[in-house]
Amino acid sequence: MEASDLPHAGRLLAVDIGEKRIGLALSDPSQSLAHPLATITRRAGRRFPMQQLRTHLEEHQPIGVVMGLPIAPSGAEDERAQRAREAGKLIADKTGLPVAYWDERMTTARALEAVRELGGSTRGREGEVDRLAATVLLQNYLDSRRR
Repeated sequence: MEASDLPHAGRLLAVDIGEKRIGLALSDPSQSLAHPLATITRRAGRRFPMQQLRTHLEEHQPIGVVMGLPIAPSGAEDERAQRAREAGKLIADKTGLPVAYWDERMTTARALEAVRELGGSTRGREGEVDRLAATVLLQNYLDSRRR
């Protein structure tokens, strides 16, 4: 699904999927600002934690999902991108929500940089960094729709 295919009014949920954690962010109803929401911990070798995600979906009632798509530096989609697409399809199938994919390159690096610029340490704050990465992802998506 293309970025323009998601509704333009109502909350959007961003999902930044990683090997160990999944960062979540939520937009405001006007889709102007993104803010960190939560981090879901993944268990190695287990299926996507749909029930944990569903709890956030039920509480915040987003009208669409922005799934981070990890594109390789070359611009190609690799195995990680395929896993993100599979997770996005699962979310769409289980919830009926539209899912758009958005290039997530450098979101974690930007989140780490932001924490350091504020004088903080990232040690022991991995969950917070994952939420911030999802927030960067969602804000980039929201900003691209206003251009």
